[in-house]
Amino acid sequence: MKELEYFYIDGELGWNQNQFPGWAMRNGGCAAVTVCDLCICLARQKGLSALYPFDPFHVEKQEYLAFSEQIKPYLHPRWQGIDTLELYLSGLLGYWRDAGAASLLGKGLPGAAPWQQAGELIKKQVDSSIPVPCLLLNHKGSTFKDFQWHWFNIAGYEEFDGEFYVKAITYGSFFWMNLQELWDTGYRRKGGLIQIEMQ
Repeated sequence: MKELEYFYIDGELGWNQNQFPGWAMRNGGCAAVTVCDLCICLARQKGLSALYPFDPFHVEKQEYLAFSEQIKPYLHPRWQGIDTLELYLSGLLGYWRDAGAASLLGKGLPGAAPWQQAGELIKKQVDSSIPVPCLLLNHKGSTFKDFQWHWFNIAGYEEFDGEFYVKAITYGSFFWMNLQELWDTGYRRKGGLIQIEMQ
């Protein structure tokens, strides 16, 4: 098992989207949350202080809310959501460029790729202390009903008995998911993963 060191805000793991004061971000701010959390983790683990304007080792609620307002123009809630990897990457890389961290790169692994390839990407990223943003669109499995049309970060994995499980961080908590089941949505249109690279 490998799990990333994450951060807590008022006793919750990462940011709880339901704590946003505005309706739009409570209902459609999941992509922005994953970027905020990702930037804080990179500031903590990689020393990239330009990504987060406050102390990444003592994350306070009001500071996080102020930071989310900085991220919002890049990944603002919209009617269809941030429903493609390309749209997400455009906002993410745009913020990193403007923050002076253009050496950070990102690319997408579409959900049409084999789940084993997704597993290898997750292992590589987590072993490098980098969370993995994940987009899940529609899914026919009832296990994933609360995660549909939703972005969350993957911050751990475990392999045993031929199964591969991932640790999803969202809504201020964590959830272990079987990657093969997560990946096999039953729909033609799929989400995918974001891979981060440091030059």
